[in-house]
Amino acid sequence: MKLDRRDFHFGMLASAAALLLPQHGQAAADKPVSGGTLNWVYYPDPSALIAINTSSGTGQTIGTKVNEGLLAYDYDLNPKPVLATSWSISEDGKRYTFKLRPNVKWSDGQPFTSVDVAFSVERLKIAHPRGRITFANVEAVETPDPLTAVIVLAKPAPFLISALAGAESPIVPRHVYSTFKPDEQPKLEQMIGTGPFILHEWVPGSHLLFVRNPNYWDAPKPYVDRLVLKVVLDPAARAAALEAGEVDIGATPVPYGDIERFKADKRFVVDTTTYAYSGPQQQLFFNFDTPALQDRRVRKAIAHAIDLKALLDVVYFGYGLVSPSPISTALPKFYDPKIQGWPVDLKAAERLLDEAGLPRGAGGIRTKLRLTQNPFLPPSFADFLRNALRRIGLDIEIQRFDLATYLNVVYRDRAFDLTIESLSNTFDPTLGVQRAYWSKNFRIGLPFSNAAHYSNPEIDRLLEAAAIETDVEKRRQLWSSFQSIIHEDVASVDLVAAGGVIIANRKVRNFAPGAEGLNGSFADLWIDPSA
Repeated sequence: MKLDRRDFHFGMLASAAALLLPQHGQAAADKPVSGGTLNWVYYPDPSALIAINTSSGTGQTIGTKVNEGLLAYDYDLNPKPVLATSWSISEDGKRYTFKLRPNVKWSDGQPFTSVDVAFSVERLKIAHPRGRITFANVEAVETPDPLTAVIVLAKPAPFLISALAGAESPIVPRHVYSTFKPDEQPKLEQMIGTGPFILHEWVPGSHLLFVRNPNYWDAPKPYVDRLVLKVVLDPAARAAALEAGEVDIGATPVPYGDIERFKADKRFVVDTTTYAYSGPQQQLFFNFDTPALQDRRVRKAIAHAIDLKALLDVVYFGYGLVSPSPISTALPKFYDPKIQGWPVDLKAAERLLDEAGLPRGAGGIRTKLRLTQNPFLPPSFADFLRNALRRIGLDIEIQRFDLATYLNVVYRDRAFDLTIESLSNTFDPTLGVQRAYWSKNFRIGLPFSNAAHYSNPEIDRLLEAAAIETDVEKRRQLWSSFQSIIHEDVASVDLVAAGGVIIANRKVRNFAPGAEGLNGSFADLWIDPSA
């Protein structure tokens, strides 16, 4: 099947997933073959190995091969057993009881028990940007026996049962992780998991080597013997490596302008599915500690200068959707279609800047602003916005960083004025959206949190109410009110929803069997020697 480049299949639709399954080698007659090495091309250079204290894409992608969650999810977000074999929720929504899988061992030989679950939930509640919200109402995690864990809540959390995948809420060994601080990432030798692979080697800037976990509980999985994650920063080099057969798979590994060429090459599968766990959204955030940006007129002027449709076409070659609300168009259950992008109006923008006390000066410049961007995003993103804002007299200095430096500059040092982020909405806005606008989630050094230092009591009220509302329609109304206020306040300029494009050699089968996409464990992935 050839997918039109503008078609996005938003993973929650089983029909869309079903259309793609044969391409992934999941036809019923296919029998997995054991053995082989998966060469996996990746960027940027990983700064985090596991998503226990970060929502970084690197942590979500790498850690899931080693550390699992209690559950996994199919394309419709129906939960499937992993470390939990069964679960139940009390009628009042305040007690989640999980029966754990017996005879599971950590890769260092220690037994996995409910104590590890309790520790992991507490660690996520303290240190994870979204986990601070997911588990905010957790009063206790009871461990009545080694194979039972009960999460006890003060208030309901209607999203919780969907938040327990390894990419979102990894379960880690207490006997290892209790030896270092919550904000620290594990060292290589501390990457102990129950998952299908063991991280054997990490050479920053070069590669990560995973080897098959010989004692994995779900034998005969995993099927492949080794995963080699190769760090290649140059997109042209990634494309060349794919075409030469040096690497087998990658997430948006090539320039967007090259995707059509790969679609036409029968050696490859090009998967444009937006998996349900991602909820893509790209945003322009303001630093509210920058005096000029505290003025709504300045923020609105910036919004009037950005042509969202042109941005989508120029930066992403049309692979995505215009997404002008803080809730992504990829979440139709919550996105309010009444929210429309600010019209491109340069005259209005000029007038607003004049009224805000920023007249054009020497060279037509009104003021200078520092712009950075998440390095996951195409470099042309910042270039496009710089050119757009120059038209209204804003001198934009682009600052480009590797991921580790970017996180420090934006979330620790706060040495920026504007930043282009890619904060996934995930599968629920309480987890993906709240973190960016909730005043209580402004915390120096916490990645992917409230970078703007935005504070609005009414927004806080709406966010906190939506987080515990169990009535679907009432919850939708709360999110609609939230979107309206954020948009009118120009708390951010929400831009586009551009998800990843997976390109894989056809010999790679079953690479994304669930809602997590490539952030799954790869336990089911296999190499077809006949392809």
